[in-house]
Amino acid sequence: MLTRGYAALAALLLVIACPVIGGASPGESPIPPGTVITMKNWRQYKQYMPHGMELLFSGTYFWKMPADFRMEIGPTSHYPISQAYRENTKKYSHLVQLVGTSSGGHALKGYVAGLPFPNPADPLKGFKILANMWYRPMPYLFCGNSDREYLVNSAGQISGFRVEQVFRRLDHISRPGGPITDPQAEGVEFSEFAMFTEPEQYKYTQILTLFYDNPEHSEDDYVYVPQLRRVVRQSPNQRCAPMTNGDFTPDDLEGFNGGIARFQADYLHDQQILALVNSDPKLYGKLANYYSILFPKPVVGKWEVRDSYVLDARRIASKRAGYCYGKQILYIDKYSYNLSWKDLYNPAMKLIKIQSSQKLAGEIPGEGTQFNTGNSIETMWDITKNHMSFFATAGPDGKALVANQACRNVDGVNYDDVKRYGSVGGLSQVMR
Repeated sequence: MLTRGYAALAALLLVIACPVIGGASPGESPIPPGTVITMKNWRQYKQYMPHGMELLFSGTYFWKMPADFRMEIGPTSHYPISQAYRENTKKYSHLVQLVGTSSGGHALKGYVAGLPFPNPADPLKGFKILANMWYRPMPYLFCGNSDREYLVNSAGQISGFRVEQVFRRLDHISRPGGPITDPQAEGVEFSEFAMFTEPEQYKYTQILTLFYDNPEHSEDDYVYVPQLRRVVRQSPNQRCAPMTNGDFTPDDLEGFNGGIARFQADYLHDQQILALVNSDPKLYGKLANYYSILFPKPVVGKWEVRDSYVLDARRIASKRAGYCYGKQILYIDKYSYNLSWKDLYNPAMKLIKIQSSQKLAGEIPGEGTQFNTGNSIETMWDITKNHMSFFATAGPDGKALVANQACRNVDGVNYDDVKRYGSVGGLSQVMR
C-alpha cells in the first residue's frame, strides 16, 4: 500500500505522463463496444447523436438512413497529443488574451503556439473553444493528390472530381526542432491550396486561400483559371459561393473554415456524440463502402462516443449582411478539438444543410498516432434542394494524405514548396 507521499507522487507522475490540452482525457464509451445501431433501435441512442444525425435517422427529410442501416460501435480512442504541442501549450497559453477588433469581433493577443485556452471558461467561453478548434493540434503540412469529391442529385446521378491538396500552417507551428514561424510566412498564418486534376474540363483549375495573422486582414481567395491563363482574386462574398456547383462553400472546408475574427460563438452545452475516428484509406476511399446517402457502412470503421462541446457560431453583426448562414451549430471534440459535425441554418434560422465532418487519426512522422492527420470524410446534405456532396481524402487507389516531411516526395512531387503551393505567384507555374 502506498504512503500518502508516494501516492501523491504517483498521481503527479500520472498527470505528467498523460497531459491533456483541454477538458478531460477521453473516457470509456457509455455505449458498450460491439453494439450495433440500426433503424429499429436508434432511438435508444439518440442522446449521443448530433441533431442533424438524429434527423437522418428519423426520416424527416428526403435524405434519410436506409432500412438496412448499421452502425457498429467500438471503444473510445486514446491517442496522446504531440509532445511539442503540449510543451507549447504549457509554455505560452498563459500569455494569451482576448481583445476586441475594430469590426466588433474578438481576436487573440499574445498567442504563440499550442492550445490558446487549455481550460476554456467564461467570459466568452464559446469563443475560446472556437479559437482552440482553429488552432487545434495538426500537422504543419498535409498534402496528397487522390482526394475525391462527388455530387449527387435527388435522382441519384453522380458526378466526380479528383483533387490535389496542400494545406500548410505557416505560423504558430508546433513541431520538434522546427521554428514556430516559417521564415517564408510573410504574415500568412495558414495557406490552403487545391487543384482539380479530373475531369478534363476542370483540369488545372487552382484555388488558393491565405489566412493572415492580422485579425483585421480578412482571408484572400484566388482562383487560377486555365482557360484565361491568369489568376483571379475572389470577392469576400465568394466565401458563400458553392464550390464546383456542389453543397460545400469555402467556409465549410474541414468542417469550419471561416477564421475566427468575424465570428461570435456561444457555448450551448456538453454532449457525448458519435464520431468516426479510425479508418483505412483503402476502405474509406471506395464509394461502394457507403450507403446511398453517402454515410459510411460498417466496413469503413467503428464509431465511438466522444465528449464534445456544442457551440452556436454566427457572423458578428458588422459582417453579417449577405452571409449565407444565420448560425452554425458546431460539435467539437473536447480532447482533440476536431469538429465532427455541423448543422447549418439560413439567415431566417431555418435548417438548410447538415454536415458530417469525420476527422481520421493516423501516423504522423516523428509524432506517432495523432487524432488529426488532415484526412477526413466529409458529407453535406442539402435538405432544401435534395442534393448532397461528398468529399474524402482518399480515392479508390487507397492513397490518403501524408504529412510534414512525407510531403517532400509524393509521386515525385515536392509539396513542401511554399512558393509553389502557398503563394499567388506559384499558381501560374502550373502551365510550365
